[in-house]
Amino acid sequence: MSLPVNRRSAVAAAFAAALLVPALSACGSSDQKAGDAGSGASASASSGAAPKAANLTVLAASSLTDVFKTAGAAYEKAHPGTKITFSFAGSQELAAQVKQGSPADALVTADTKTMDGLKGETGEPAVIAKNRLVIATGKGNPFKIAALKDLADSKIKVVLAAPEVPVGRYSKQILDAQKIEVKPVSQEPNVRAVLSKVELGEADAGLVYKTDSAKSADKVATVEIPDEQNAVASYPAATLKQSKNTEAAAAFVAWLSSPEAQKILQEAGFQKAA
Repeated sequence: MSLPVNRRSAVAAAFAAALLVPALSACGSSDQKAGDAGSGASASASSGAAPKAANLTVLAASSLTDVFKTAGAAYEKAHPGTKITFSFAGSQELAAQVKQGSPADALVTADTKTMDGLKGETGEPAVIAKNRLVIATGKGNPFKIAALKDLADSKIKVVLAAPEVPVGRYSKQILDAQKIEVKPVSQEPNVRAVLSKVELGEADAGLVYKTDSAKSADKVATVEIPDEQNAVASYPAATLKQSKNTEAAAAFVAWLSSPEAQKILQEAGFQKAA
């Protein structure tokens, strides 16, 4: 028996509505899930997660050459995708590079004076390590140098760092304090150059950092300088305002004060920052 036209239309409309309800419900559920996923991603992005991987360039004092290679490898291992390139030179050279706008992300100098001169270019610095000076002599110490006063002997060829270099400034400071006059055969641009002159026999002695002399123990002899006659070198680290990787640079600088980094520094002969 066939239904009247109006009755058939009403039934068809009811059937279509019944089909539409589950579809709308499913659609609403899908939208809700998408919204939840979006909220989760947003929360994750703002939860203080580890900094994004980046290629960092770090300007560092020459005396950090060996230890920073070890530290850099450790940092890269703990932060997959991050690559650190170090540029080592005398602190005064590094300061000149920063002022000239050379692209870099962080700076570590061998003295606070150089870092303080760059206040407009850096973030807040933090001292990460300290060092002391020693007398490096030819292997076996052929001139039997035993103290700072022995460097005044005109028969001994002494090499020092230039006075504008941190280690050169420290050298002048301790020699002047003891009223010891030394006439160096040359003044070098960084501590590694001073050490190299002694290693090669081009000089009989030189004032260098304890860590540098220890690293070349097979090539030079080391004469300790008493604390009361010595100078303490401080190594501040800071981010550079010109960095294009500010978050990653800040993370690396902060890591240098971490227990892991401090262990690496101290195993290399550096002293605690505090």
